[in-house]
Order: sequence, then C-alpha cells, then structure tokens
Amino acid sequence: MSEKTKFVKNDSAKDDYQKAQKFFHEEEYSQEEFSALSKLYSDSFRDVKEGEPITARIVRIVPDGVIVDVGFKSEGSLSKDEFTNFESLKIGQEIEVVLESVEDQEGNLVLSKRRADFLRIWGKVTRSYETGEILTGKIVRRIKGGMVVDLMGMEAFLPGSQIDVRPIRDFDAFVGRDMDFKVVKVNIPTENVVVSHKVLVEEEMADQRQAILDKLEKGQILQGTVKAITDFGVFVDLGGVDGLIHITDLSWGRINHPNEVVKLDQTINVVVTDFDEEKRRISLSLKKLLAHPWENIEAKLNIGDKVSGKVVSLTEYGAFIEIEKGIEGLIHNSEMSWTQHIKHPSQMVAMGQVIEAIVLSLDKDEKKISLGIKQLEPDPWQELMQKYPVGSKHQGIARNLTNFGVFIELEPGVDGLVHISDLSWTKKIRHPGEVVKKGERLDVVVLGVDVDQRKISLGHKQIQDNPWDGFETEYATGKIVSGKVVRIIEKGLIAELPHGVDGFVPTNQLSTGKVKNLALLFPIDDELSLKVIEFDKENKKIVLSATGALKDLSEDNIQDYITKHKLEKVTVQDIKNADTGNVESSDFSIFELPEDMPSKSSRDKNDNESE
Repeated sequence: MSEKTKFVKNDSAKDDYQKAQKFFHEEEYSQEEFSALSKLYSDSFRDVKEGEPITARIVRIVPDGVIVDVGFKSEGSLSKDEFTNFESLKIGQEIEVVLESVEDQEGNLVLSKRRADFLRIWGKVTRSYETGEILTGKIVRRIKGGMVVDLMGMEAFLPGSQIDVRPIRDFDAFVGRDMDFKVVKVNIPTENVVVSHKVLVEEEMADQRQAILDKLEKGQILQGTVKAITDFGVFVDLGGVDGLIHITDLSWGRINHPNEVVKLDQTINVVVTDFDEEKRRISLSLKKLLAHPWENIEAKLNIGDKVSGKVVSLTEYGAFIEIEKGIEGLIHNSEMSWTQHIKHPSQMVAMGQVIEAIVLSLDKDEKKISLGIKQLEPDPWQELMQKYPVGSKHQGIARNLTNFGVFIELEPGVDGLVHISDLSWTKKIRHPGEVVKKGERLDVVVLGVDVDQRKISLGHKQIQDNPWDGFETEYATGKIVSGKVVRIIEKGLIAELPHGVDGFVPTNQLSTGKVKNLALLFPIDDELSLKVIEFDKENKKIVLSATGALKDLSEDNIQDYITKHKLEKVTVQDIKNADTGNVESSDFSIFELPEDMPSKSSRDKNDNESE
C-alpha cells in the first residue's frame, strides 16, 4: 500500500516503544535491533492514513502553540495560528486534527487543525449540495466575475449573475452582507464550491409570479420597478414577471430615449395594455395613466391664440412645434414669411428652439393644428400695393431665370416676375437670357399686384410705348422692306427689319422649288429684299415674302437672286408666277409659345416652384 502505517495503541506498548526509540536515537540500539523491536510491537498497533481526521488531546500549552497527544510514538504540535480561540484552550481538551505527515525533517508529527476544520465544513457543504439545504454565508470581497463568500469558514464563489434576479449595478454594496445561499456546483478534485442566491429568489417568486399571471387583465394598474432601459423601451419587474413599456407608450409627447422619462430601479405605476399567455409577454403603458392631452382641447386652444412651443421635428415642408406633451402643431413653409420663399424650415427655425406662433386652424378629429409665425408681424403686402402701384416704374436685380421668364428682386424679400412675352415688343425671345443675365439690373413696370397670391407681375417692354401702333403703317401689306437673316427655324427663317422688329419668311416664300438646306442657302446676316404679305398687330406678327419682292424687279435681278442662293430647278419665270398668298396658318406656329413654356395667363402656377 502507498499509505504509510503508524504504530499506536496501549500505553505499555507505547512506553516500551518510545524507550526503544530513545535508545535508538542514543545509539544504544542498532538499526537491525530497532527494526526487530518495531516488528515485535506492530501487532498491537492500529493503522491511521495520512489526511484523515483524528482526535488529539492537549498535553501542554506553550506561547506559540500547543502540544498534543494523538496516541503515536511521539507527540505533535500545532501553531497558535491554527486556533481562533487560543486563549480559551485548556490542558486535557480534545480537538480534531488531520495527520498530514508522520514526521517532518526533525522527526516530529505534522498535524493540522485548520485542515480538519475544512474537512468538517466540506462534509456539510457537500451534503447540502446533495440535499438542497440552504446555507448562510457572508460576502467578504469582490473578484472578477463575482464575489467571494465565507461559507461556515470556507470560501465559495458567487457569480455576479447569481446574486439576484435583477441586474446588479453596484457589486460593492453587497460586501459584508449576510445572505442565504444554495450550493449549485461542487468540484471535488479542486475543492471548489459555487453558490447562488438567485435560485432562492426565483423559488420564492415562483408563486408570486403565477399569482400575478392568473390575475392579469387589460386595463389593470400595477406597480413595478424599472429593471432595464433600452433604445426601444423599458422593462419593468412586476414582482417576478417582466413587462415592456414601448418607447411610444412612455409619454403622450415626443421623446428621443426612454431615460428622459424613467430611471433604473425607479418604482412606477403602469397600465396593462396587452398580454400573451402563451409567450408570457406583457405590454405596459405609462402614458395611459394620464388623460389624452387632446381631450377638451377646445378649452385650451382657439384659432387666433398665440402659443409657445419647442421645435421637435423639421421636414421638407415645415416644422412641428410641441405646444405641450402630446399636442403638436405644424408651421408650413408658406406660413413662415410674408415675403421670403422658404424652401426648408431650417432657414427660419432650428431643432430645440422655443418659438411663438399663431393658431391658424384646429382639427380635433384628425388631431391636427396649423400654426403660423409670419402672422406675428403685419402683412407687408398690404403696403406693397401703395409702394408698387400698377404702372409705376422701378429697377430691380435679375435673381432667377427660367424658361418662361425672369424673377426680379425689387427689394430684399420682394420679387416680381417678368414673363418672357413682356421682355420685348419686337423680338421673339426664346429665353430670358437673350435680354438679361443673372445679377444684372433691369428696368420694369408694375403690371399687377395680387395680395392674396403674394405675386407681382412686371413688364420690361412696357418701359417703352408699344411700337406696333406705328408699324401698322410702316409695314402695311404690300410694302417692300429690307431684312437681315437672324435665325433659321423649321419652316422658314426670321429676318430682322428696321426698328429691330422680327418678321417671318416661310420657306415657300423664299423659292418656288424645294429647299434642302435652308441654313446653307440663306446664311445668317444675309440681306434680303422682302414684301409684307401679312401684318397682324394684335398677335404682333409680320409675314414676309422674298419671291413677292422679286416679281417687280428685272429678270437680271431675279436671276442674280437664283444664282446667289443656288436655287436648283428654279427659273425666272417660276418666280414671276409664284403665288405669294399661299401661306398656311401652320406656318405661323413659330410665333406661338413652345409647348413647355407656360402662357402669361398660366405662369403663376409655376412661380413658387421656380423660386
């Protein structure tokens, strides 16, 4: 056997053996003689294994410990540090020790009372693990991952997750506290023990939890403790069972995070809004403890009232203002300024800003309130009619060019539109950029002021008198005039006449034959002799004919025209016989506005979009 055997038993055998041992040490006996003597007495000795507890009797008390008799051939000693009650020890008192070794280097027994105490406690702990007995211990210090517990004199590990059913936020607060524990794990080889207080709490709460679930119903008001806070809501401990308050059920007003309303470990009252028995999922509400803020809204707000609130949201079309928790109003972009065209509310207000506004409308059923801030000041448009009367002349800055006109700033915040048709009496303007560039100053005349629509119509050509009254005589039908080619279009060309007025020459009035490349045959700045074949004062149109002007000229002049413009298969006689009255109405389409260009009567619909 690997264990060493010790010789112990009756007093006479022991005394003889100790004498033999004494003689052996004093070299009275040889090794052979001592071994023979040992064998002689071995039959009356009993076996004791190392590491086993045995009973010892105190025979002497010395300053640094005690001497004990364990029934061996020699006495053993125990250090003073092995005792917690050293001062109260008495000679003859029996104590339990563990034999750790037969002899040390000096031939003394190696005993341990501390190990004996541990084995006694270890036995109780292992039995409690098997039986489920509850033990009381004291938390002595904090370590990584949990706490150290003094369990009847031995140390046990308490994981942080096993302290309580609620999350622990201050572990140091548990140091020095006496608590009940259940042993949940025992590691015999390493003599380690893991305990839990949480399992006791869960067992205690099981009945309470079931009682809550059995009585649970919608609309019930319960008291609970805030257990955890997340971005989407709050978990509340209702006494062994958890419920969730979604962030939208915390307050009638807007909140960015639940911690704006509740704090951890706070005790609150809640309303049960839903319960899923199968999943044990409980939905709660905090805001439903209070009346809905829109109840009796008429007693709080009326149209025309001035209110104060905080900007809680900005959208492309306006700003939402929180008048009070759960009551918000919208300030549309159009209600922010009398004169400015607001594209985004951030031009006027900022998130979190507290502002004043006027109640414009209130819809209790839809829970909508319209607000305005421009109404806090007088409407400047009432004064604009006096400042900019119809017919008055002004000078402004071109701030924005569109395909249908140009917006002119008369003063900061006050714009007017010059429609493309009001830019020139004589020119067929295709884009405002032909007349004015962005940032340039332009003389204008006020044509109209619409206070309701907040629009001012301006004209540039009206700075001068309408020359078409005089053109009626100068460009009467049948007159011969000189024109310069300024633009080629699909069905002919535009010729600039004296006084800067444009006239239209249809293709069939340039030649009796087919013209394949009008731009090549009639280049820009080409001078032509033209005959007026139609004059329309109302629509400001002049239709001209080159072949009509040639008829009264000599054959040489006609031939020069044919040669110069490389007219193929065209003779002098063809031109003399040409029909100058064959001009279809579709030939005049060049004088109409393009399809994508709004007419003067419909341009107002585009004003706000363009700005």
